[in-house]
Amino acid sequence: MTKVIFQGNAITLAGSFPQVGTQAPEFTLCGADLSDVVLTSLRGKRVVLNIFPSIDTPVCALGVKAFNERAANSQNTVVLCISADLPFATARFCAAEGIENVATASFFRAPEFAELYGVKLAEGPLTGLAARAVIVINEEGLVTHAELVSEITNEPNYDAAMTTLG
Repeated sequence: MTKVIFQGNAITLAGSFPQVGTQAPEFTLCGADLSDVVLTSLRGKRVVLNIFPSIDTPVCALGVKAFNERAANSQNTVVLCISADLPFATARFCAAEGIENVATASFFRAPEFAELYGVKLAEGPLTGLAARAVIVINEEGLVTHAELVSEITNEPNYDAAMTTLG
């Protein structure tokens, strides 16, 4: 089983993390407006999945802000910031911070998402939430970048993810 670190403690993850070159697993999440966000509906676009535990933590908030800045000039790209947070919380955060270049989605109605993507924290104080990860999917639905951040309290490698977008 895959493990990540949270504040010095090893945490087991449930599921299998997608690998570069594989088809991204299909999902249906809840968007900020409570509508369904379905991966297949994004075909033909490049998709960045910014997966994290909760918008209410400093590093997760930094990640959303960083991708918002970096996504501003990315053509044919959707950056989807995903957590178990309720859509009301992420919408409130985005409005307060002026976040306009990314979309948010929640897996509160689809808890299987975290295991499907191999990021479900299976133990510890954040059990049931997602580990920090960034996955880039091309227009055909193939994974072109996959980073599972080894220490949850660290930021991902934004530049590596954005470089795969060209």
